[in-house]
Amino acid sequence: MTAIQLNAEILRNLGALAEDESMLKRVAKYLRKLVSEKEVDPTLLSKEEFFARIDEAREQIKRGEGIEMLPNESLDEFLQRVG
Repeated sequence: MTAIQLNAEILRNLGALAEDESMLKRVAKYLRKLVSEKEVDPTLLSKEEFFARIDEAREQIKRGEGIEMLPNESLDEFLQRVG
């Protein structure tokens, strides 16, 4: 589902609640919570930031700075080795 379709669905659903003030207050409170979570989440990246990190990782690998997981190595073992 595209962002435009999601926006349309949200607006349709809000329209169904338009006469119920208590439900609209609950929706507004939840939306404020979602917005605040997005603002403080340091893991959220823009598309440009994400691909910039990928490009930088590729450059590090070209320079021989990459770290490879060994064959038959578990993720826990890998993280202990590189951490």
